[in-house]
Amino acid sequence: MKNSKTELADKKCVPCEGGVAKLSRAESEKYLQELTDWHLKGNAELIYAEYSMKNFVAAVGLINRIADLAEADNHHPDIHLTGYRKLRIELSTHAIGGLSENDFILAAKIDCLPKELKKN
Repeated sequence: MKNSKTELADKKCVPCEGGVAKLSRAESEKYLQELTDWHLKGNAELIYAEYSMKNFVAAVGLINRIADLAEADNHHPDIHLTGYRKLRIELSTHAIGGLSENDFILAAKIDCLPKELKKN
């Protein structure tokens, strides 16, 4: 039996050019419960995950794997790499100015990617 994250990760993002209502805070919080590494920002306008990667190569490797997923689903996150290994991924559906199911689908797929994290 699949868990909800796997079910989300198995979905495909659908094109969104606007004209669709953004998710409410309550809807976003429900989706967020299915994810591992993600947080809701502000007025539920975006979700983000932060990782402290093992090193620069591990960070860039994860960025490249995320890029492949994003291209395949035609849904692109904002990716920030600072301090050579601190990675922040932000997802929102820009066409509607908030969150859609697409953001949670891509987040679930990113959750499933292998990550070489810094050991504390």
